[in-house]
Amino acid sequence: MRRCAVWVLSAACALTTVPAAAQTDRTAAYKADAVRGVDEMAKMAQVMVDSVFSFGELGFQEVETSKYLTGILEQNGFRIERGVAGIPTAWVARWGNGKPVIALGSDIDGIPQASQKPGVVYPDPILTGAPGHGEGHNTGVPLNIIAALAVKRVMEREKLPGTLMIWPGVAEELLGTKAYFIREGLFKDVDISLFAHVGGNLGVSWGDGGGNGMVSVEYTFEGETAHSAGAPWRGRSALDAVELMNAGWNYRREHLRISQRSHYVISNGGDQPNVVPRNASVWYYFRENDYPHIKEMWDIANKMADGAALMTNTKWTSRTLGSAWPQHMNKVVAETMFDNIRKVGLPTWTADDQALARGLQQYLGNPTSPGLATELEPLGGPVPNERNTGGGSDDIGDISWNVPTVTLRYPANIPGLPGHNWSSAIASATPIAHKGVVAGAKVQAMTVLDLLTKPELVKGAWDYFNNVQTKDRKYIPFITKDDKPATHLNANILGRYREEMKKFYYDPSKYSTYLEQLGITYPTLAPATKR
Repeated sequence: MRRCAVWVLSAACALTTVPAAAQTDRTAAYKADAVRGVDEMAKMAQVMVDSVFSFGELGFQEVETSKYLTGILEQNGFRIERGVAGIPTAWVARWGNGKPVIALGSDIDGIPQASQKPGVVYPDPILTGAPGHGEGHNTGVPLNIIAALAVKRVMEREKLPGTLMIWPGVAEELLGTKAYFIREGLFKDVDISLFAHVGGNLGVSWGDGGGNGMVSVEYTFEGETAHSAGAPWRGRSALDAVELMNAGWNYRREHLRISQRSHYVISNGGDQPNVVPRNASVWYYFRENDYPHIKEMWDIANKMADGAALMTNTKWTSRTLGSAWPQHMNKVVAETMFDNIRKVGLPTWTADDQALARGLQQYLGNPTSPGLATELEPLGGPVPNERNTGGGSDDIGDISWNVPTVTLRYPANIPGLPGHNWSSAIASATPIAHKGVVAGAKVQAMTVLDLLTKPELVKGAWDYFNNVQTKDRKYIPFITKDDKPATHLNANILGRYREEMKKFYYDPSKYSTYLEQLGITYPTLAPATKR
């Protein structure tokens, strides 16, 4: 875990001839140049954000999204490796040479049944039943591309050593890939990982975060068919086993820690009512604060499956479909990024931007409707385990336990939304998202330049990683060497909707914005009735 030490030492020696004050001034000039570059690429950012939004693809099926983004990177001199870790829509783009290696990542997948016209406050799908970007994952990789291109221009002119690595979080909503990226060794040479995730403010945190880690497991029971009316006694129902397991788990919830979150869907309930189901499956997410408690929940579930199989005279197997370690973000890198956040500040929101935000907050029945954030949040610190009451998960946690990592939260969505919902798609192809991406790209670019020109920051980040973060806790992956990415997931949904969705792909050669292509007046606030 101390692989960067040699580079840091050699880089520090190379800079000894440059006085500290002069180096600080030089870095500040580089950063100012990068900020100008981001502003010059604001139109490019808007086109990328709107284009990826229009694709609306789900996890493991991000075919158009990956083709489009890698095409842009190739045009700008990046070397592309596709299909990494056995995942067809995963890729890595690299530019530059040598150390430090700075990885810029963000997610690209959407949400089922989240198709929604942007800029419209009430439910109004582009294509009824289709998926969409009901979280805002269409914005993060465009942000990183803009930031990287701005930094690349400075690096080329100033002949700065270093490697930029851009990568997508495929199937993040399924927690389906980042542990495989680690297993594949994609981050073994990375010095610092800068992640970006859409939010309602511009911020960053360090230490243990709120929310949970998790493991995603599908249980499949096997019984025997029979005529459900003619000879039901000759059948052994796998669906009965699924329902008994679910009933047992729901009773057990009362006796689990308050920080746990667990939920399931029946992914296979049988074929038809008059045939006793020979096969049936249930898919669980088990979430908790730390590795031991996640593993404990998983062990409990396995015992539930044993009991359900005994009661129904069936057999069961399981497979791991995804996982995520709880997150821990690097203190040194977070503090560096927060300095840049304060310099950039929040975007200037127009009256129309605020009207859309407040109109949606009111429509959803929020107790208050403050609109978009106008003040920065402070630098976030660790959430003590005893105060972490649980919540969502992100498999960036796996990366954070293998290389110093932070997540930049950037203001490309509206605060106070339920999440994983049509409402979270409303801002994602509007001026709110466009401005939030530009602000985030400035912060990301400035932070990369700090890391490229100040080797003491990289050394400090690894000192924290080795001597604080991982001193008493070691990464143990939930996936085994035999597990494979669940690339089959969502194929049926995209198979059903993709051809119709293609009719709504954004055409920037004809329309200035996706709002214009869809004929939407921004903002569209009526009707004002709450759902």
